[in-house]
Amino acid sequence: MEMRSRLRLARGKYALHDYSLMNQTADGILLIDKDAGETSFDVVRKVKSALVRGGTQKVGHAGTLDPFATGLLIILLGQGTKLSPFLMESSKLYLATIRLGIETDTLDPTGRVISVRPVPKLSRKKIEREATQFVGQIEQIPPMYSAVRHQGVRAYRLARKGLNPQLKKRKVMVHSLEILSVDLPRVTFKLKCSSGTYVRSIASELGRKLGTGGHLRSLRRLSSGPFEVKDALPSGEITGRSPHSILGGNIIPLRAALPDMAEIKIDAGLAKRVRQGYQPCWEEVAGGVPEHDYDGEGFVKLVADDELVAILKLRGKKRGGPGVVQIERVFS
Repeated sequence: MEMRSRLRLARGKYALHDYSLMNQTADGILLIDKDAGETSFDVVRKVKSALVRGGTQKVGHAGTLDPFATGLLIILLGQGTKLSPFLMESSKLYLATIRLGIETDTLDPTGRVISVRPVPKLSRKKIEREATQFVGQIEQIPPMYSAVRHQGVRAYRLARKGLNPQLKKRKVMVHSLEILSVDLPRVTFKLKCSSGTYVRSIASELGRKLGTGGHLRSLRRLSSGPFEVKDALPSGEITGRSPHSILGGNIIPLRAALPDMAEIKIDAGLAKRVRQGYQPCWEEVAGGVPEHDYDGEGFVKLVADDELVAILKLRGKKRGGPGVVQIERVFS
């Protein structure tokens, strides 16, 4: 990637905004450490209630966590909801524990027990050897009890009716799977994987390969892309305190919410036009200088006065012609 004078990577620790939330809506993202027993939507509802106090605030989340799971949940605020597809694609890091010998219909502790087997003495080396088979690009069939849609209906709704939806395989990437401890019948591991990976499916399959069966006993999301749970606000601290004291200093503004995405700086005049619906051409965002070339394809932030104006998709020059600029999202 070139465009050295106009294009740079906005990496490093994200900056936080101190919003006065009593009289205005907030735009950005909020990192929450979700407690066990609450749904991702429960957290969204708590945040919205804390922020709104009689007003309106658009709130969503990126990357659902099952109720039994804990850890990092990225909450989207206001125009931050437009960032969802970019945040969702980030790799995830999990801490997980398998309970060998017991299989459930949901592949996790919330389900009905469908099989119980004795757990023989298994060496750590054998467990690690079987676990290596899940590293790399693998195919998964989503669990029956999942939010994947089958013919327009959530799979878990069909499963609760006793139906067995035939879900399609999908390819996911497991970057690493490290066995941390073996305390039979429990095995704890750390997993880094692509978006869309079902950790409970991996836990179930590993149990079967070990000859005992098993289910995912616990799951904690440690990170999502550049964001870590250690920097998150515990969900239990949201309720009962003022939005300014709890949420104000924790909101990550729009520009900093995608710290690993390259960015191009533009002037205020072009920024205003883009926000009014103008589609910039290659020369306007690349500087119009031949040596400032972009020979790849990807998303880039358009920034003016330290604020996010838009997210563009760039495609490099072909056959000596200009590159292609396509606006994906605009932020007012």
